[in-house]
Amino acid sequence: MTDDQLLRYSRHILLDELGIDGQERIARGHALVVGAGGLGSPALLYLGSAGVGRITLIDDDTVDLTNLQRQVAHTTARVGQPKVLSAQAAMAALNPEVRVDALQQRADDALLEQLLPEVDVVLDCSDNFRTRQMVNAACVRHRRPLVSGAAIRFDGQVSVFDSRDAASPCYACLFPPDADVEEVRCATMGVFAPLVGIIGTVQAAEALKLLSGVGPTLAGRLLMLDARAMQWTDMLLHRQHGCPVCGSGSPSLPDRPARTHA
Repeated sequence: MTDDQLLRYSRHILLDELGIDGQERIARGHALVVGAGGLGSPALLYLGSAGVGRITLIDDDTVDLTNLQRQVAHTTARVGQPKVLSAQAAMAALNPEVRVDALQQRADDALLEQLLPEVDVVLDCSDNFRTRQMVNAACVRHRRPLVSGAAIRFDGQVSVFDSRDAASPCYACLFPPDADVEEVRCATMGVFAPLVGIIGTVQAAEALKLLSGVGPTLAGRLLMLDARAMQWTDMLLHRQHGCPVCGSGSPSLPDRPARTHA
């Protein structure tokens, strides 16, 4: 590490659990973030400030004035710009060392198949059930850890689904793909601005732990936050053997070992 890097990341390096080795693992890491909105904004800023070496960002939307109440990566001056370029500019201003690949398009199976073999961790910061299921299935196929978050009104949830662990459930174990889910969106239901910051920040923390190898993750647990009472609920999750994505009845997984950092 250079002298400037030692200074920039000194508060991480001072942590016995992290140190220089952990910070260097973060610097070699590659995170894929799906969504640059309310959850993606804080997640991206913390991943960038922490020095994740490469961040690939997918979002097809543009910055709107209504976003600025909660999507802290964007500014009034960037209203009308693609969110991926706005977030890229925010991260560059915060930490120019981080490589950010900004893809202004909607995540689909073909794109995920192209990207996932090269990434170390995936953060699902999207806002719809179909995308969450698609991202989860791709993570299971490629054995990549998934950090999933969601928030609406005053309620948020976050978990880690790590298919590298045979005992870890996937997102579809908790929310079956064929479930009759009524989509609720911020545009019609509203969302408490700090809530997305809290959940997105937890997502960043879990991703950094996965990249650095520090501490146990949220795999096998679902954290739910009631921001009105500011009360967390912790629920244990179990792998469902009948899950159509990761269970015994699902298609066989390719033999693709998880990427490691020596």
